[in-house]
Amino acid sequence: MNAQQYLLLVTMAAAVIPASAQQVVPTAAPANIGAQNAAPVPDFSGIWRHGNLPWFIPPAAGPGPVTNLSREKGSGVSDYGSLVGDYKNPILQPWAADVVKKKGELSLAGVTFPSPSNTCWPEPVPYLFKHAAMQMLQLPDQIVMLFNENHEVRRVRMNQPHPTKVAPSWHGDAVGHYEGDTLVIGTVGIRTDRPFAMIDLFGTPYTEKLHVVERYRLVDYEDAKDAMQRGTKENRRAGGPYDPNYKDKYLQVLFTIEDEGAFTTPWTAVMIYLRERGEFPEAVCAENRFSFHNNKDSDFLHADKQDF
Repeated sequence: MNAQQYLLLVTMAAAVIPASAQQVVPTAAPANIGAQNAAPVPDFSGIWRHGNLPWFIPPAAGPGPVTNLSREKGSGVSDYGSLVGDYKNPILQPWAADVVKKKGELSLAGVTFPSPSNTCWPEPVPYLFKHAAMQMLQLPDQIVMLFNENHEVRRVRMNQPHPTKVAPSWHGDAVGHYEGDTLVIGTVGIRTDRPFAMIDLFGTPYTEKLHVVERYRLVDYEDAKDAMQRGTKENRRAGGPYDPNYKDKYLQVLFTIEDEGAFTTPWTAVMIYLRERGEFPEAVCAENRFSFHNNKDSDFLHADKQDF
């Protein structure tokens, strides 16, 4: 047998070896595959709307968010036209309480003080949840949240830790994971070197130590009704009362907010979203020549006289 015949026999033999007998280098599985397969991933996809102004619902007990001292006559809910934060809320450190008090004094004097939303600046977490509607996209490696105002987009990296050194950004570094039927998101590294650094409409400040944890869960009416009732007493319902004929799941978001630089203690709040089956409503914060917050810097660039 010559060399060419021998090579042909070897090649033919290799071709008929069963695939099961061939050695294959195994592909490394993701480290978290067992945890992800332990329970089905809840479906938070779609459009959700909350309709509260302001947006936080205080907890049934314990430390909660700054609320409005100005109330609407008759209904007794927060007066959206007069944002006077309760600067005596014990969660506030003295310097933060002083900031909230001064903002309230401006509001009582008829001055609409500038905020991220009324000056068209990116909104930090959790101020970002002022947006009435949010669309969530669940991808294998990230969660994407699209907000209906100002084309704000938030990205959450899944099953990854925060970097050792976080580079501050508008929405901060957000990482998430699932705990059974709950999506847990933690955010740090939210920029403080920016105009109008506040976490709510009352001007409540924050520092570089801000840490926000959100827990998302689909619940039935019985699980959501207590928070909804508290929200109806506290906040103005911009979209009207909750739909009594709503039969879908509710999206409950529990917040835990801590900042050793601004708050005396961690505090909590809740939000309740209803699924929106209609079109995604969009709103754009457009610059205009007529500033309504006494800030001349917001005026359009213009020439005092014609160039030609």
